Amino acid sequence: QVDRYLYPMRLSDDALLDVMARFQAEMVKGLGRDTNPTATVKMLPSFVRSLPDGSEKGDFLAVDLGGSQFRAHQVKVFDGGKQSSQLESKFYPTPKEVIQGSGAELFDYIADCLSDFMETKNLKHKKLPLGFTFSFPCKQTKLAEGVLLNWTKHFKVRGVQDTDVVSSLRKALQKHQDVDVDVLALVNDTVGTMMTCGYDDPRCEVGLIIGTGTNACYMEEMRHIDLVEGDEGRMCINTEWGAFGDDGALDDLRTEFDRELDLGSLNPGKQLFEKMISSLYLGELVRLIILKMTKEGLLFNGKVSTALLTKGKIEMKHVSAMEKYKEGLSNTKEILTELNLFPSEEDCIAVQHVCTIISFRSANLCAAALAAILTRLRENKKLLRMRTTVGIDGGLYKTHPQYPKRLHKVVRRLVPNCDVRFLLSVSGSGKGAAMVTAVAYRLAAQRKQIDAALSPFLLSLETLREVKHKMRTELEYGLKRETQGSASVKMLPTYVCGTPDGTEKGKFLALDLGGTNFRVLLVKIRSGRRRSVQMYNKIFAIPLEIMQGTGEELFDHIVQCIADFLEYMGIKGARLPLGFTFSFPCRQASIDKGTLVGWTKGFKATDCEGEDVVDMLREAIRRRNEFDLDIVAVVNDTVGTMMTCGYEDPNCEIGLIAGTGSNVCYMEDMKNIEIVEGNEGKMCINTEWGGFGDNGCIDNIRTKYDKEVDEGSLNPGKQRYEKMTSGMYLGEIVRQILIDLTKQGLLFRGQISESLRKRGIFETKFLSQIESDRLALLQVRRILQQLGLDSTCDDSIIVKEVCGAVSKRAAQLCGAGLAAIVEKKRENRGVERLQITVGVDGTLYKLHPHFSRILRETVKELAPQCDVTFMLSEDGSGKGAALITAVAKRLHNVGQK
Repeated sequence: QVDRYLYPMRLSDDALLDVMARFQAEMVKGLGRDTNPTATVKMLPSFVRSLPDGSEKGDFLAVDLGGSQFRAHQVKVFDGGKQSSQLESKFYPTPKEVIQGSGAELFDYIADCLSDFMETKNLKHKKLPLGFTFSFPCKQTKLAEGVLLNWTKHFKVRGVQDTDVVSSLRKALQKHQDVDVDVLALVNDTVGTMMTCGYDDPRCEVGLIIGTGTNACYMEEMRHIDLVEGDEGRMCINTEWGAFGDDGALDDLRTEFDRELDLGSLNPGKQLFEKMISSLYLGELVRLIILKMTKEGLLFNGKVSTALLTKGKIEMKHVSAMEKYKEGLSNTKEILTELNLFPSEEDCIAVQHVCTIISFRSANLCAAALAAILTRLRENKKLLRMRTTVGIDGGLYKTHPQYPKRLHKVVRRLVPNCDVRFLLSVSGSGKGAAMVTAVAYRLAAQRKQIDAALSPFLLSLETLREVKHKMRTELEYGLKRETQGSASVKMLPTYVCGTPDGTEKGKFLALDLGGTNFRVLLVKIRSGRRRSVQMYNKIFAIPLEIMQGTGEELFDHIVQCIADFLEYMGIKGARLPLGFTFSFPCRQASIDKGTLVGWTKGFKATDCEGEDVVDMLREAIRRRNEFDLDIVAVVNDTVGTMMTCGYEDPNCEIGLIAGTGSNVCYMEDMKNIEIVEGNEGKMCINTEWGGFGDNGCIDNIRTKYDKEVDEGSLNPGKQRYEKMTSGMYLGEIVRQILIDLTKQGLLFRGQISESLRKRGIFETKFLSQIESDRLALLQVRRILQQLGLDSTCDDSIIVKEVCGAVSKRAAQLCGAGLAAIVEKKRENRGVERLQITVGVDGTLYKLHPHFSRILRETVKELAPQCDVTFMLSEDGSGKGAALITAVAKRLHNVGQK
């Protein structure tokens, strides 16, 4: 008969899995911007973004309101190699007239208690940070601000709802002239519990309270929290799960006793889940069930005592006592006798059974909701199996003899793929508030240091204008005969005097040497209505020992590759015109003569600098004596890029490379090029702008990290602008910053790993991946792990920020340089507004998620009278070289006629 009463209280595993699924759906609803207003589980952002990392230190105060007593704490946190903390507390009563009076009285009372506490601890002369544990649902917009949504747990203070409780506390504290505290954080006791346990166990990312109230919090991915700006990192979400079911979602599980209890409560229809779980209500549920059973004659011979009719007569402490393992029955008899009921042994066993079923249901429901949170955490991390820790506090969990064991067992049954450790919090809400404050304090100090490291990378509009003007000055120096010798921007004539006009046709060979790979291409160009370009190519690697061996070895290797290709294509006998893309600074005396000025990009082959590369190629062909080629043009990849785009768009008169290296070419009026005879027409100038700043003119924007990268490079003091803007060096700048931040203890727990010490480990492709907007921090952590850097979530945010600062500056500097060129073009043409196309190539421009956008925005800002179209080049160095060869052949034939 007793079981008939209690049958609806028993929940099968299937029913619990169903509750778990319902709670998961409620969480998603609470996190969504549009669905949050109607969600019962409010999923409140706490603005706690970081767990303790063990480096916190100092003295902190905490006040704690929300339980049966008010508490003040002083927490000392030590970081002497071994983290530890010391807690001193004082308890104050919370009189009924305070918790059901006015807001002013409540906050004055808190301020008076804190003042008294500081007096007894002799702290009045110190300025101390304070954490305020306020265990009621609040809507926070920052860490030290929270608007009370509604009171719970017997509290009913007038005039506080919908106001910011932190400013009320500050106002009350101002009345105490001798108290100097800085309220840094408003914390919910659940969050405090997670933080306290997180200090002892870094795996702790869930907080759980099962006491007078019940609630849970956990670390959620920012990208899922619609209510807060930003996608980076994680934030602790205070679920406020007590209200789960307020919309009727649990009505099928609520019994007649749950309904009766709710109707008699201070807040009918609210906090329905809490009323099925928390210790504030379990004793009352037991009373209601016993009362009905007695009325129906199933207990105590049907005799109802006055005590049994009195609300609140059976409390949680009674339920716990009745469920004790050995003394349970004798305790039950004693408790029932005190209530003027005269129980038989059967009565005692039946009542004990009621208590067990009620507290078991509480543990079951709590386990189902907790299992939903653990599943969400595991799915967020994309793990098949997860190890984690739940920090736990609350009277029910601490004092009930069977509760913890039951809860653990059910959780493990519901989420078998989570290895959960339950860690009991010591003084969670007080020490936790101090911990949140300590972490906030540490993060604020770290923020200052990070900003200091990255501020030199933030370039004002004024600075960028200055860079543009300096670039313009250097361009002019490079064009003038008397200053060209000493100019840092070399402005090399290419002897390419025209862009394609569409009549080019024939078969051409192209060679492309400019990086670690070498390509040979056969290009077939058709003219007329069926205008097209067909290409066949083969890629060959250049081993490091050849890049840095002798010049003869390098060119013999190139000719070997050409021979393989001609064999492969079956065209060894034909003497085809050839364009040679040679992407290193060359002085040209004509289109087929190029003297190497100096190697860049890691090449160091001897006996080449100062030599004509076309002659060296012809010599190597002669040495091999297998085939002959007509070398028509030696071409820079930047010029090739401009030509390829010029084939599609006649308005393209600028070529830009933003990849491993950085360079620009453009069509200059012959009359402005003093170092070449003749004033008619135009010629393409290869600026070799990577050398901009080698004369010290941009030293004011070079950071200590730029200097370190320069000093460690193959060509110290050279190509300074390129070293701030090109893909080859950006990763290295990032690495230098990361080392510096790690030395300051701001990253990787202050440990510089072996891999971080290696030059070149941070390739630019990693920058592109890390800065991708689509990438969650979890994936950033994976990239860093591949690099041997074991990072926390906070580390990943900082690394992403460093990458962003370095690549943004690169794009802005590149944009400032390009603005100087388009402005020069506009003045050359003598027009008010210039419309021009820039052909672009290079991995940085093509693959980096933000580089191209920032570059375009900067050019627009700095050259407002120019409408610049950017056109991606399809294979400038291969197709471009063939087109230049074709244009040169066409112009040569015209000349001969």
